Amino acid sequence: MEKLPNLVWIRSFDAAARHLNFTAAADELGITQTAVSLHIRSLEADLRCQLFTRAARKLTLTEMGQAYSMTLRRALADIALSTNSLFGAGATQGLTVRVPISTAALWLVQRLPEFKARHPGISIRLVSNIWAESAGQDDVDVELRLGKGHWQNSASRRISHEAMVPIASSRQPADLSAKTLHNGPLIQILGYEDMWGSYLGAFGKAADPTAVAYAVDTTVAAVGIVAGGGGHAVILERFAKRAIKDGQPIAIVGDAVPLDQAHYILGHPGKPSSAKAKEVFEAWLEEIFGNDALDG
Repeated sequence: MEKLPNLVWIRSFDAAARHLNFTAAADELGITQTAVSLHIRSLEADLRCQLFTRAARKLTLTEMGQAYSMTLRRALADIALSTNSLFGAGATQGLTVRVPISTAALWLVQRLPEFKARHPGISIRLVSNIWAESAGQDDVDVELRLGKGHWQNSASRRISHEAMVPIASSRQPADLSAKTLHNGPLIQILGYEDMWGSYLGAFGKAADPTAVAYAVDTTVAAVGIVAGGGGHAVILERFAKRAIKDGQPIAIVGDAVPLDQAHYILGHPGKPSSAKAKEVFEAWLEEIFGNDALDG
């Protein structure tokens, strides 16, 4: 049997990776900052791999550290949940999860049965919002947001990389391109008014303001109009691919362009009774967002 790293070192690394701060990790584990630092250096030596980049007042994960952190978080969360299920009270654990409405409707709800099959002891109460800025923090265990990661009074952890693509009705001609899309009719998603400009700008084109035929407040509505043959929209590539897989009569009609926004998990403390279930669900979110990125 292969030798496994010391579990104490792993717990120190996991805490430091989540907080990106040795002091906060030490407070969580009830040990000294020096001990956390020594544990992590011992783990790095054992693995023969640097897991953190250390700079003045800043700690970041290396690429290998990010990959290892995601794997360990899932494993530790599964161990904790299994222990609680076998030796704890055994009652169903409930989670309140808040997600942007389009992320919920166009991507996440189709994946939730996968989570339930894997973790039947956790029930999910899914709530959604259109505008992240208007969302309160009361009674939410897990919150997922789409944006640039800069929210006041909220720590966040990036779990995805996103790209945008133009979509049109699958019944329309297949020769649409950035050269012709800007002529419209265009569908603009409120809150993401710059997506058409950013997409067309990548090909040296500019959107014609007079070509905007519709302005809607959700990607769900934009997809519906496109499916009905009402125009073209620029949306997240993962949303477009899922909608096509689910049978929506739409087609991707241009190359993907990187988006300067991503999905983030916010640092809500959650309720003590749901702490382990929260860890499991957040680890699962990181897994499915990461796997989709790898699948392209």
